[in-house]
Amino acid sequence: MKKYNIVVDENIAFPECFELFGNVTKVKGRDISNSIVKNCDFLIVRSVTKVDEHLLKNTEVKFVATATSGFEHVDLEYLLKNNIQFAYAKGCNSSAVAEYVITSIAKLLSDTTEELFDKTIGVIGFGNIGTKVAQMSQALGMKIKINDPPLNRIDKSFQSVSLNKILNCEIITLHVPLTFQGDDKTLNLIDENLHIIKENSILINTSRGGVVNESNLLKVLNHKRIKLVTDVWINEPDVNIDLLAKSDIATPHIAGYSFEGKVNGTRMIFEQLNNFLGTNFKFDFFVNQHEKETIEFNNDISPKSLYELLKRIYNIESDSTTMKRMLFMKSQGRKEFFDELRKNYPLRKSFNDYLIKTSSESIKSILEGLRFNVTII
Repeated sequence: MKKYNIVVDENIAFPECFELFGNVTKVKGRDISNSIVKNCDFLIVRSVTKVDEHLLKNTEVKFVATATSGFEHVDLEYLLKNNIQFAYAKGCNSSAVAEYVITSIAKLLSDTTEELFDKTIGVIGFGNIGTKVAQMSQALGMKIKINDPPLNRIDKSFQSVSLNKILNCEIITLHVPLTFQGDDKTLNLIDENLHIIKENSILINTSRGGVVNESNLLKVLNHKRIKLVTDVWINEPDVNIDLLAKSDIATPHIAGYSFEGKVNGTRMIFEQLNNFLGTNFKFDFFVNQHEKETIEFNNDISPKSLYELLKRIYNIESDSTTMKRMLFMKSQGRKEFFDELRKNYPLRKSFNDYLIKTSSESIKSILEGLRFNVTII
């Protein structure tokens, strides 16, 4: 079999798996350029690399893949016009993002007297991530409202509530791609309608920077208290420092960065490249799979006790505190720090990496709804 030349973003999980197909060159995602991919057959990127004519013109690239669930950084029209095969990792990190959302909600409510079952959560976008967020929220007793007009047109049995009704919920979470035109464009989807959001509501953006108009959001925050969780930013890595300061939880676009999510992304692209070439290479993506850690839990499912459990798995406060060190840096230092945080992100396990032991059947049911393995003792 021919040995292909493959350029791979160095930050994906198990980049060495692509060595089965040929010669692999690992490059920082933001440094991938036309000269680097000139004689490349296959290109494997993440969301930080803009894939378009400027990158691919006069190259040998025949296959482009992004190890991410979104692909707005890829010019699909150009790929189609030039007969370049495209692949992406649909839903690869959906569970990781849902776990991030639930953890952030538990954290923000943990210092209050509020209960989860009193809350209504508005989910904008009911794809791979939105459905998992809704399922986990429902397991915790929250009431669910969903906005997804495109899905409503495809599936008449699905009922999409208006965006205004979503913005009137106590918790609002965004799970849409960034699109720039058409009836369903999401650029500045949350903009002038920010005034609808109630005082002390929680607004969570793990979708893309640009879905929320950052300038208008900052104006609203000057006279209204909104609890803000920001994982995605316009012009990454040059993040809006004012928005960073105002965010209760701020992270560097890592909501989906669980080990499971990263491995899923690479594995899905590996399989699609096999399909493209008609090969059947095998790679053990679970070679370092760890045994499930055991935790005993018999507390009530209040935000405080739930967060005490979730913090043992994922310390979202630590991520936010580290990110906010950018507030004291100069512009270029902030950009470099943002990328370093993503590149050197520590191992983050998923909820299903844990076995929870409890004596309560009701707790068992709830935690299983969050993807934990649970046994009665």
